[in-house]
Amino acid sequence: MKNSLYHSFLKIAVCVFAFVLVFDSGLALPATESMSSLTQQHLASVVGVTLGVAPNDVNVLTTRITELETELEAKERLIAVNLQNTNSDGGLDVSTFVLSIIVFILLVLIVLNYALDYIRQKKVIPLHEPTTSQMA
Repeated sequence: MKNSLYHSFLKIAVCVFAFVLVFDSGLALPATESMSSLTQQHLASVVGVTLGVAPNDVNVLTTRITELETELEAKERLIAVNLQNTNSDGGLDVSTFVLSIIVFILLVLIVLNYALDYIRQKKVIPLHEPTTSQMA
């Protein structure tokens, strides 16, 4: 029962989440933290939906205004990110915090699992069971 599927899954999950946490927090290399943050921002900005309408004067002007607004918002985000990077030299990233909590919960589950297995084994095999030769 020591190497059950559940035990193996918990061990692998802890290793994977610990590896991702080290990568995401930038402990091994500081560049991995910025790469992780940029990847998360890129994935968040890629998701979207587009529609098509037949072009006319109003649609062309509206499209151009929307493009200019999008460029302006992108520049504002870039400025905000640059300001945030200069202001938060040691700030805790949300993804690092979440991964830390997940790793802690998995470790608690492993410790709890082994403790419950120990208690169950102790109940199944009593240490001092009287034998027939001792009773006579």
